[in-house]
Amino acid sequence: MNVIIAANFLKAPKKLSFDQPKVVAAALGGLALLLTLGFGIGYLSRGADGAARAELARLRAQVDQQQQALDQAREEAQLEINALAARVGELQAQANRLNALGDRLTRVGKLKDGEFNFAEPPGQGGGEDGEDLPAGDLLASLDALQAQFDHSGRQLSVLEALLFNQKLEEARTPAGMPAAGYISSHYGTRSDPFGRGRAHHRGIDIDANLGDPVVAAAEGVVSFSGWRSGYGNVVEIDHGNGYKTLYAHNQANLVKVGDVVRAGQQIAKVGSTGRSTGSHLHFEVILNGRHVNPRQYLDKVRG
Repeated sequence: MNVIIAANFLKAPKKLSFDQPKVVAAALGGLALLLTLGFGIGYLSRGADGAARAELARLRAQVDQQQQALDQAREEAQLEINALAARVGELQAQANRLNALGDRLTRVGKLKDGEFNFAEPPGQGGGEDGEDLPAGDLLASLDALQAQFDHSGRQLSVLEALLFNQKLEEARTPAGMPAAGYISSHYGTRSDPFGRGRAHHRGIDIDANLGDPVVAAAEGVVSFSGWRSGYGNVVEIDHGNGYKTLYAHNQANLVKVGDVVRAGQQIAKVGSTGRSTGSHLHFEVILNGRHVNPRQYLDKVRG
């Protein structure tokens, strides 16, 4: 009797030959056992494969869920970073404005070089170790920094106004020579240049060439421009702070009443008009209605 066995776990069908009935019966029994084991193994294999697939599906679902949570966390973190970046940008712009204002005030206030350096951060240090800063504390620190910037900005604005007023006051105070030359006659009692004894000279005379520029000793408004007996062509400037200056014997006046003039601006030309012995500038300083010695203002250097 010949029996051919074909199975998945065999590389090729097997042919068995049996001559005895008992042997045939034993072989058939063994064959039945093998077939039963084969079906059992296949069933178990299919069951194990199903469980593995289910576990794999569960793991994939868990990974997908975690990925979604991670993407959401990244998105929220990016939003917070963008908000912090915008806040830091605002603070940086305000810091730049304060630095520019402080630098300008340093120059206006004529502070010494190196006393304030707004281009470099101040030196700091300490022996303690740092630690991680929670996000809430970072936001609180930014709020505190904003408040500090606001306070510093208000202080610098007040200081700027004070320095500006001081600068205006300085610009309206006579300083420097109103014409190139030397003092030929001083303030006070002197001999009359026309031989009429002694006289009180209410200003100073500056010897200068005919046609030389006459400049304003300070900024102000022209309160008189014309001819005045004894003085010839005269320009008078009201500086608005109790000071007035007068420029006399001019060859020609270059400004008119109501003109706003700046310190150092040419207002006339040196002449010899009126009661004069030669080309020169007669210069007077009046403070609160009283004549004062102009000499004390000539050596001042305007900033």
